Amino acid sequence: MKNAITIALLCFASLGYSQSKLENYIQIGLESNEVIKQHNFDINKSVYALKEARSLFYPTVSLNANYTKADGGRTIDIPIGDMLNPVYSTLNQITNSNSFPALQNQSVLINPDNFYDAKIHTTMPLLNFEIIYNKRIKSQQSSLQKIELDIYKRELVKEIKTAYYKYLQSIEGVTIYQDALKLVKENQRVNQSLFKNDKINRTAVLRSDNEVIRIEANLETAKQTSNNAKSYFNFLINQKLDSEIEVDLDKESAPNVLVNENTSSREELSKLTLAKDINDNAGRLTKSYWYPKLSGFADFGFQDFDFEVNKQSRYYFAGAALEWTIFSGNKNKYRLKQVEEDSKRIASQTDNVKQQLLLQFQVAQNNLKSALEQFNADKNQKESAKKYNDDITKLYKEGQAIYIELLDAQNQWVNAQLNANISLYNSWIAYAELERANATFTFK
Repeated sequence: MKNAITIALLCFASLGYSQSKLENYIQIGLESNEVIKQHNFDINKSVYALKEARSLFYPTVSLNANYTKADGGRTIDIPIGDMLNPVYSTLNQITNSNSFPALQNQSVLINPDNFYDAKIHTTMPLLNFEIIYNKRIKSQQSSLQKIELDIYKRELVKEIKTAYYKYLQSIEGVTIYQDALKLVKENQRVNQSLFKNDKINRTAVLRSDNEVIRIEANLETAKQTSNNAKSYFNFLINQKLDSEIEVDLDKESAPNVLVNENTSSREELSKLTLAKDINDNAGRLTKSYWYPKLSGFADFGFQDFDFEVNKQSRYYFAGAALEWTIFSGNKNKYRLKQVEEDSKRIASQTDNVKQQLLLQFQVAQNNLKSALEQFNADKNQKESAKKYNDDITKLYKEGQAIYIELLDAQNQWVNAQLNANISLYNSWIAYAELERANATFTFK
């Protein structure tokens, strides 16, 4: 399949003013859309998660203090009297004195009584691959959120353009029916006058009355369709539903733009590529459990009884800790197997999405070609219907055509205008679909 596919597309060469208004509305929609705001909240959350992951590389410092009051419980018996009293008794006999008094055996509580310990505790990872890969994953997840936002923004641009073209289509339809109503009312007036002068029978008058009623009903339907189109467009750009929409109609603009196939640049593929990278880092994160973890710690503080604070109360305690998992019941091995299966799934999904995106482009391209052909046909039909209506109207005024012929010519003229209007903006809607499929809209 060719890498570059060129097609003839619609281009509003003479609609610079209208296109500028549409671009302004697109910008308003991108800035005020509530779903985009929600996506931005998710992006901000992912950025904070990345900052949290980075903070794990820094030391953690905390102030720890505790005080204990104890009585009873287990004790440590120290037989000081039993060990020293015989020696002291011998010394007193030798020295003929009582310089060495008798000592009592001691019993010391294991739980410290009236004891405090206050310290600054500091820990810091020195070697930890888990933290390294966790940071990488958080960074990629933040990028993933931004890609998802771009995907939604492209979809929103397409919806705004489609809604805008449908609104243009609807207001032009209203104009066509308003002009048609003037025609049938004039026919009604003329037929009533001719009937009063016995120039025609009552059938033509009744038919003209019915045509007025029919066109009035169609006009009312067209107005409600236009109101709905306006409300939906304002909803997309987050404005009041009844806000007026600035437009500049051009009913005859013809296309002529060449576009290359660009589906390889779609954000959907970038999302899958990033998902693959995240999954690869998830595999490395799983393997990191087999590597040793080294961290350091240090305590600086005071501890003593009865809230004493002196040189003897001060202390420091520092060291390093090594953790190396030797066996975990093959838990990490099975986790790695899961990661490998995810990798296969992402690869398969990527191939499938590439085909889907290319199919979407080709379908949109064909739809646009078909819409252009239909527009050109309807445009020619419109010109023919106008000439036919002008000729029959002239003949009717000269009395050389009957009312049924005039009515048929006018209906053909109205329908031709409606069909040309519909096919014109259907072409622009097809263009918006192709632009979305090709990811060619450029964000400011």
